[in-house]
Amino acid sequence: MTNISTSGKMLSIRAFADIFGLTPATVRYYESQGLIAPQRTSGQRRYFTQRDVDWMRFVLHLKNTGMSMVQLQQYVLLRSQGDATIGQRLELLLQTRAAFLQQQAQLEQHVQILNDKIDWYQQRQQGTLSDQVSFAEYLSSIGHHS
Repeated sequence: MTNISTSGKMLSIRAFADIFGLTPATVRYYESQGLIAPQRTSGQRRYFTQRDVDWMRFVLHLKNTGMSMVQLQQYVLLRSQGDATIGQRLELLLQTRAAFLQQQAQLEQHVQILNDKIDWYQQRQQGTLSDQVSFAEYLSSIGHHS
C-alpha cells in the first residue's frame, strides 16, 4: 500500500486498486459487499476520491485485524446509521481488538518457540550444549515450555 495523495483527484478503479495493491475485481467485490460506495460518472464509470482512499485504508485495517466480512458489513451499516450507533460500533471494535490481541499473543508464543529452537541449534552447533540435551530439556532449563 503506497502513500499517494489523491486530494482533489478522481481515481479510476485501476488507480484506486493500485494504491492498495488490490485488483479491480477485489475492489468490485468490496463494493458488492457494501464496504465501499464509489461515485459514478454520467457514463456510470466508477471513480474514487481521497475520502474513498481514507475509508478503504480503514476498512483494510479492520480486515487485517481479523474482522470477518460479516462484521465489516455490520460496522459499515452501523456507521451509515449515524452517531446513535456509536456504542454498537465501539463494542464491535472492542471485540475485534480482544480477538486480535489473543491472536497476537499466540503469534508471540510461536515466535518464542522458534527463537528457542534456533538458540538450541546454535548452541548445539557451537558445542556449548551437549548433544544429549533434548529440546524439551533445554526449554525446561531456560524456564520455557513447548
